[in-house]
Amino acid sequence: MNSFVTKIDLSLASKLKADLIDQGFEITTPPYTLFSARKNKISCTLYSSGKLTVQGKDKDEFITYYLEPEIMQAPTYTYPEIGASLSQRIGVDEAGKGDFFGPLCIAGIEAGEDTIKKLLLMGVMDSKKFSDKPLFSLAHQIQSFCMHSIVRIFPFKYNALYKTFPNLNHLLAWGHATVIAELTQKTGCKEVLIDQFTEKPLVQEALKKKSVDVHFQQRPRAEEDPVVAAASILARVAFLEGIAYLEKKFHIQLPKGASGKVVEIGKHLLREHGEILLAQVAKLHFKTYKDILSDSY
Repeated sequence: MNSFVTKIDLSLASKLKADLIDQGFEITTPPYTLFSARKNKISCTLYSSGKLTVQGKDKDEFITYYLEPEIMQAPTYTYPEIGASLSQRIGVDEAGKGDFFGPLCIAGIEAGEDTIKKLLLMGVMDSKKFSDKPLFSLAHQIQSFCMHSIVRIFPFKYNALYKTFPNLNHLLAWGHATVIAELTQKTGCKEVLIDQFTEKPLVQEALKKKSVDVHFQQRPRAEEDPVVAAASILARVAFLEGIAYLEKKFHIQLPKGASGKVVEIGKHLLREHGEILLAQVAKLHFKTYKDILSDSY
């Protein structure tokens, strides 16, 4: 297409005009416009409604390297599929589900168009695509401008709660519903997207029990969505902070995951401190716990 149309915040009109003058554009003021600018094989016109049109053979580079980062503040031209995903919604994800040590953490954020654009410009992606260290800074930024909710269930409470549910998926559904209910109450948002961890409607059933009515979607790889991705970052950092808290409190090392090293550390803790300590730091329904108990005495 030789023409691109978008809408911008009119508070940026003076910046846009000044930048275009600096870039060598010639400015005119046709009727019904704030201004029109032309340079070589590109022209752009800003109307009083905020509508901005860009035309010409050289528009792609101009939009990608100037207009998107400086004015549009979202890559909706370079990646047009993002344009359809700027509607307000709640995204929820969890961390610690597969880790023997440490808490289970479920996080959610609510975001509308402006907030989603900020997340995109920050480069927010699924937390699994980052090493742990940069996640702390990202989480701090996300929490500074996103309404959010975090449920962190430390092992002692987790082990007690787990006994009241048929299985882990039911516990996860309860945690997701708790986060969604809090964010819906805070924001009024009724659109919800989560990663699909079960084919059964467990979250919907948990929401019904809480009398929460939302338009609910769950799909595989939902972390590709920027709102769910941001939630995954908050959940991961909540988990990492929870692990650090337990290590400091009990003066022990708690590796992540459920590997052979985890079993080795678990057996050491069992020998030195007994099952009471393990119940404070580990999820005891894991098969890992049976492996730790074997040959430990």
